[in-house]
Amino acid sequence: MDKGSVQDLIQFRLEQAHECLEASGALLKQNHFKDSANRSYYAIFHSMRAVLALDGFDSKKHSGVISEFRKRFIKTGKFEMLYSKIIGESFDIRIDSDYEDFYTIAKDDVRRQHENADMFHKAVCKFIEEMYTDK
Repeated sequence: MDKGSVQDLIQFRLEQAHECLEASGALLKQNHFKDSANRSYYAIFHSMRAVLALDGFDSKKHSGVISEFRKRFIKTGKFEMLYSKIIGESFDIRIDSDYEDFYTIAKDDVRRQHENADMFHKAVCKFIEEMYTDK
């Protein structure tokens, strides 16, 4: 893959993340809490995949994306440990809300999920921008 196509892939994934973030906010306003939490998680997931594209890595498994992001970008100090916690909480809530029949989530928890996803996405965008302006 040439550098231009990597940049295109990164941009595509960032746009996916942004769309998920917007959907999360809209769903939160409509009191669709489980769906909002799901979209917040996917905003984080697509953001992680955008960063991993810098290294040419991808995985079809969510656990693979999360593991590699933590290994390559959190353990190395490129992102703060706070982001590892955000990933874990978001993933757990997404799994519970998607697969547990009687799972309920409070509006404040969903709002925090959305805010964390927004913070994560902004941090990723800033990191990627810095990577390309340094070259």
